[in-house]
Amino acid sequence: MPFGRLERTRGEPPMSEINVTPLVDVMLVLVVIFIITAPLLASSIRLDLPKAEGTQPGDASPFLSVVVDKAGRVFVDDQPVTTGQLTAQLAARAKRNPDTEIQLRADQDVPYGRVVEVMGAAHQAGLNRIGFVAQPPKN
Repeated sequence: MPFGRLERTRGEPPMSEINVTPLVDVMLVLVVIFIITAPLLASSIRLDLPKAEGTQPGDASPFLSVVVDKAGRVFVDDQPVTTGQLTAQLAARAKRNPDTEIQLRADQDVPYGRVVEVMGAAHQAGLNRIGFVAQPPKN
């Protein structure tokens, strides 16, 4: 019978449940993005630290973070300071705790004289423990 009636079969009924898989996929991608970007937000000052072989994190003694950026500006705990303010802040920290370590992070393009000025201000304030922060070389 060439021109007969075609039988239609009933298909699957429409699904009335919410598909959660795409939502979970998007949330996992967002979590990965946050995990990757969180360490980048830790310090807002962009530096190109020099590379050194023996760099390892030290113990957790009290420290003060001093940064010298590429332009030669000085930051104490990510706050910009002038030379006079630097000396005053270092002296105040030395009075509170003379064993405070200064973690000096200087861009590799900063002139050596500027780094020595910051070190001199620390010694003048009475802080003699200075650690230079560097990045390990990429293999």
